Amino acid sequence: MTTQMTLLWHLLLLLIFAVRQCRLVCVDAVSDTEAVLGSRMKLTCVSCMKREEISAQTKVYWYYRPDRDAVRQEIYIYDGEPQALEGKWKGRLWWNGSKDLQDVSISISNVTWNDSGLYECVVLRQFSFNSYSPSIAKTVEIELVVREEASEDPTALYSEITMYVLLVFLTFWLLVEMIYCYRKISKSDEQAQDSATDYLAIPSENKENQPGPAVTE
Repeated sequence: MTTQMTLLWHLLLLLIFAVRQCRLVCVDAVSDTEAVLGSRMKLTCVSCMKREEISAQTKVYWYYRPDRDAVRQEIYIYDGEPQALEGKWKGRLWWNGSKDLQDVSISISNVTWNDSGLYECVVLRQFSFNSYSPSIAKTVEIELVVREEASEDPTALYSEITMYVLLVFLTFWLLVEMIYCYRKISKSDEQAQDSATDYLAIPSENKENQPGPAVTE
């Protein structure tokens, strides 16, 4: 990623941080579906709550299956605190959620080829109101593909192309404005010089046209 793109992303992150400080909101986010072999991968799962639902009791269950026809396997639980289960993910799954439990994501460290497959995030919430205690459930599916190298992101490529086109356009516009201003200033100087020449020429012409002294006899 170029320096310009990095600066652009930093400004964007700064703006997002400022907005979050002004008004904390929950935004549903879509998880990445590609992981690079040997890297760390975040499986994003977000379940937004309304203000009156913040006090709900939340449980989160993460499941895995190598394909849609296979039986799903429970790999991670959040029930008051994160709990990693026994299995091939033992020691490689980490809680990556928020304190208010609207973001209930987990991360996989040291991704392997065998981590490809379908992941399910099931969020269960139990609410306590005055006369009843309703519950809701939300399921998020993430079909993960592990690659040896990161594939080129077309969105980043298009963004970089757009940025360069904008820079070229702004440079051209600035050049046109500079030429226009230069010509306008040059024309003003020429007009001022012509006016000064005409002004200086008037006394000389008046002097030549003045009548001579009267001759007396």
